[in-house]
Amino acid sequence: MRGMRWRYFAGGGAVGAANGLFGGGGGMLAVPLLERAGLETRQAHATAIAVILPTSLASGIVYAVGGFVPAAVLVPVALGVTVGGFLGARLLPRLSVRALNILFGVLMLAAGVRMAL
Repeated sequence: MRGMRWRYFAGGGAVGAANGLFGGGGGMLAVPLLERAGLETRQAHATAIAVILPTSLASGIVYAVGGFVPAAVLVPVALGVTVGGFLGARLLPRLSVRALNILFGVLMLAAGVRMAL
């Protein structure tokens, strides 16, 4: 267990750094890491979301204090993300693991292609 805690801490650090540096995307690292640690697919996705919340809050505070967060954008995007997050969380238990993995893979691929272009 002690070795696993260190791996969880190191994995969490990598996820937090990616999320803080890139403004998101930590969940894309967290899900495969959590699955590799033995969590079932749905548990990995749900846990990734749960651990991204404090990471996003910490990064958001640093960015807001640094003057990088335009208030005119913050409120509508935050509302959209909240509604989308609620709907996605309600959808997660209804998707098959196969469908979830396909959707996650397509999202990762689309994000990678978008960033490369």
